[in-house]
Amino acid sequence: MNTSELIKQVLSGNPRAVARAISKVENAEPEAPQIMKALFENSGNAAVIGITGSPGAGKSSLVDKLALLYKENNEKVGIIAVDPSSPFSGGAILGDRIRMSTLGTDKNVFIRSMATRGNLGGLARATIDAVTILDAAGFHKVIVETVGVGQDEVEIVKAADVTVVVLVPGMGDDIQAIKAGIMEIGDIFVINKADRDGVLRTERELKMLLELTSRNDGWSPPIIKTIAVESKGIDELAKAIDHYLQFQRSNENLERKRAIAKWRLLELLRERLLSDLLSKNGTSTKIEELASQIAEKKTNPYSAVEKILQ
Repeated sequence: MNTSELIKQVLSGNPRAVARAISKVENAEPEAPQIMKALFENSGNAAVIGITGSPGAGKSSLVDKLALLYKENNEKVGIIAVDPSSPFSGGAILGDRIRMSTLGTDKNVFIRSMATRGNLGGLARATIDAVTILDAAGFHKVIVETVGVGQDEVEIVKAADVTVVVLVPGMGDDIQAIKAGIMEIGDIFVINKADRDGVLRTERELKMLLELTSRNDGWSPPIIKTIAVESKGIDELAKAIDHYLQFQRSNENLERKRAIAKWRLLELLRERLLSDLLSKNGTSTKIEELASQIAEKKTNPYSAVEKILQ
């Protein structure tokens, strides 16, 4: 299948073409820029939902039930599950497609695991490009589930239309939330596993933290209690997401869109500059030599970078 045919198939919603296009972008293949240029102008219709939170908070179960609800409402749902990766092979370790096997066979649900491997441009850029592909392919909702709370995750959900932060009682998540700075990016807060002890304490502390932070857009993030494995609170979460999306539409925030556009531009620029540097004659060999010297403590990474740039 040539690139023009692939683009046409993606726009028609063909799941195999969508998967192939995402692979080309993820692997930074030569056709990737041409694909993204063509698809970008056809994007902007999907609601992008970013779901983040501490590992073990039940994000996958929450995504599973939320996607099931959207599917039952006759909506096409794309799920991008960002997995930790093997430091050696670079492949995804958890494979959320296995964990969400009930949804994986449905023609209106597309699930893709993406590894947090250190490819050029980083995880965030590849993930956002995958969101654009699903958007252009006609998916109504695109859910991005991150592996945990960290810098990459914060950047990914910045580019979402609505960010859901998932916490659980009794895991010190209130302190974790302050540490990671996610209080600023959360549009909706979910206390999952709400049948556990300590749920009221977690809710009270979360309310206190939210009162200390103010938002420029005037939105007050709601707190939703869920028990994802029992499908409890999922309707309320879907309503809260819809409410925020309506709020966003009625208060058109150009500043947020501008910030996302600038961030994407810098990501692509960073990737191109690094790619150009590595393609110069002898640079790859020099990097291998310097890596060996750093490993043997004959030099340090900072001096090595200066040598490469010289």
